[in-house]
Amino acid sequence: MLNKELFTCAHQVCDWRFYSTYQKLVVNQYKTYKELETEQETQLKHMMNFVYRNVPYYRKVFDNLKLHPSDIKKIEDLEKLPILNKSIIRENWNDFIPVNLKSMNFYDRATGGSTGSPFKYRLSKYDRFLSGVILYRGWGYAGYELGDKMVFLAGSSLGVGTTPKLVTKFHEIVRNIRKLSSFDMTYENLNKYAEIMNSFEPKILTGYASSIYFLANFLDENNISVTSPQGIITTAEKLFPNVKNKIETVFGCDVYDSYGLNDGGVTAFECSEHEYLHVDTERSIMEVVDENNSQIGEGKGTILATSLYNFAMPFIRYDTGDIGSIVDDVCSCGRNHKLLKEIIGRQQDILQTPEGKYIYGGFFTHIFWEINGIKEFQITQKKLDTLIINVVAEENFDENQLNLIREIIQTKSNAWNVEFKYVDKINQTAAGKYKYIINELK
Repeated sequence: MLNKELFTCAHQVCDWRFYSTYQKLVVNQYKTYKELETEQETQLKHMMNFVYRNVPYYRKVFDNLKLHPSDIKKIEDLEKLPILNKSIIRENWNDFIPVNLKSMNFYDRATGGSTGSPFKYRLSKYDRFLSGVILYRGWGYAGYELGDKMVFLAGSSLGVGTTPKLVTKFHEIVRNIRKLSSFDMTYENLNKYAEIMNSFEPKILTGYASSIYFLANFLDENNISVTSPQGIITTAEKLFPNVKNKIETVFGCDVYDSYGLNDGGVTAFECSEHEYLHVDTERSIMEVVDENNSQIGEGKGTILATSLYNFAMPFIRYDTGDIGSIVDDVCSCGRNHKLLKEIIGRQQDILQTPEGKYIYGGFFTHIFWEINGIKEFQITQKKLDTLIINVVAEENFDENQLNLIREIIQTKSNAWNVEFKYVDKINQTAAGKYKYIINELK
């Protein structure tokens, strides 16, 4: 109880609306979808009026299309507007500055830049606040309650290793958490992480899927036991089936996947039924669109995000770069959100054949999960006809398996030249993540 009171008090000091907002969101999760959609569309109309009056880029878009903000009343009406992407924002940066920006409270932010140069954007103070409260609710699907002990194993995108030590220590105390860096996962540090897990005994472990998987492998290989948390929440990367199975086996608890993007504001969390990810509705509108940029309610498509509260830099139909699979179903947990079956991957995780076909990264990762003796791997496509595969191999690795891997890959394209390189380690991104598939085609 003391932990919850300290946790809540610290958040109330930062923003007096914290606990009331959290309680409202907890109630929201069991509203009918129609109620949630109505709330979204009410805020959408407010945002449309705002961008037309205050953001030069959107004023031009509406005028060129002979549209008025009143023409965008429902989520379906968003199809009348063009899709936004990072290139458009960079090329029209000044036009995305609201005329009343000086009167706003906001933060300057940037993505990790793992697929190119970092993408800069602004985040309204209230939008950032709302994202945090939604996060706490989403963690609740895995059994988390305010003030529960948590361990973070991640990098810069989750705020690990980016703040002064005294500030980090203060946050750890008032939030009842411990932050472990994924940047330096050496043998010595991984032993320390195991000691922290055993002494702190967190209820929840959260972080990058690849980092937690790396720790799980270390514990397993060195026969080290840690106190099992109640649940593990993975984020920031695609959670592959074998990664999930390994983590659950080593830590002895369920793994819950999650999805979130600060720039777009879309979030989704897996519940205890372990069937789907529930798409949050309070901070943004998520669309899944087909190759014609039309909204779909079932199947695979590109995920778009529309800001509802980020007035400092509203994103309308923003291409997140992610491919998701949406299902027309109702989860048995009783929550009535739209549901994602899975996040298939980022567009940069898709490789292109010389014949013009596109192959999802999951095809390649499944090959390597079935091969014995490979500790880590990374596939990079810099040229259309060439795949370079970096391999961290174990001592007993049978090199003949490389021919098998090459044959399987070339079933997708005989025109691919598959080159293997042995390396000592796979380098992480600037944000501390591991990327299995990298598409560098221009």
